[in-house]
Amino acid sequence: MAKKKKKLRVAFRKNREKRARTGNLTREALEQTAEIEELAQSERVSGKGELSRYRTVIASESEKGDLTLRNIDESKCLKGRVVSAIGLNSLVKTDTGKQYECTTRRVVRTMSRETRNAVVTGDVVLFQPLDEERGVIERVDSRHGIISRKTGGREQIIVANIDCVLIVASAADPPLKTPLIDRIILSAEKGKVKPVVCINKCDLVDPTELQRVAGMYGRIGYEVVLTSVQTGLGIERFKQILKGRQSVLTGQSGVGKSSLLNIVQPDLELQTNEISSWSQKGKHTTRRARLISLDFCGWVADTPGIRQFSLWDVIPAEVEGFFCEFRPFVRWCKFPDCTHTHEKECGIKLAVKRDLISLVRYESYLRIHSGDED
Repeated sequence: MAKKKKKLRVAFRKNREKRARTGNLTREALEQTAEIEELAQSERVSGKGELSRYRTVIASESEKGDLTLRNIDESKCLKGRVVSAIGLNSLVKTDTGKQYECTTRRVVRTMSRETRNAVVTGDVVLFQPLDEERGVIERVDSRHGIISRKTGGREQIIVANIDCVLIVASAADPPLKTPLIDRIILSAEKGKVKPVVCINKCDLVDPTELQRVAGMYGRIGYEVVLTSVQTGLGIERFKQILKGRQSVLTGQSGVGKSSLLNIVQPDLELQTNEISSWSQKGKHTTRRARLISLDFCGWVADTPGIRQFSLWDVIPAEVEGFFCEFRPFVRWCKFPDCTHTHEKECGIKLAVKRDLISLVRYESYLRIHSGDED
């Protein structure tokens, strides 16, 4: 709920205008040939002048204290949820079930300049209808429960306003990648979203081979569900996890996210694809995040496959806090600022040696702590 209204200065930049120059060196050189050696050797290109324009926007302070709620005439707007967003265009669904194709007001895009995308799948928005099918998004409500990653040095929010993320991996074809699971778990913990580990395609391997991985995550408190679209293993449990929740499915390409959704709600008919035979990597079947209303109550977002997941806004010093199994052993570290990497008399390293902390998880910690983005 909005609390206070404040004035906010927002910079608008023209796309097709040359930068303002402080002078003209060529003209000065032609006119002052005698003093040419004394002329400036470089010319400063300024961002000020006609290129930059500032506009004062009345914004409301959200519960989190950020000035993101632009003050608008709500009587002219409808509220809806973004079910799909690509570029500046979004598909917004209202409570009545009607869908509008919406563009985004420029001031909304400018106020979200720190993120890669102003409007994302899952956002709750206020939009002004233009006709029976089109509209313009005037405001994006404050977000909670987000999954994001770093792309091109900026934050890319994959989906917003969710309470559960199902991290789908495959037992084989493509191979199971625990480092990717650990990175998404960390992003979920940071975004205050419950992570659930789903290992799909269990029919391709001996189930006993999965006990080590399932036990590793289950032992530290994360729910693990083993599934197979071919045999029906775990499908009912998978459906129960989705029921009544705002969820998102994420993971590598080709692990079977769309196939799992098709089996729990057959009328979706989501496109699926085979694994590349030469690279053993999935092909991107889902092109963009899409929010789906479930017949058995709830919403779920199907997202494009992930091949790399770089963490956003996570510094080395705080990585330890997202590995919950480290907490009981930190007090045994000799140094209060121990990084658990090279120090002697480290409680975490001792716990790993005694098999009280999984070596696989510890290696994930080392990679994240070192800044490895893969």
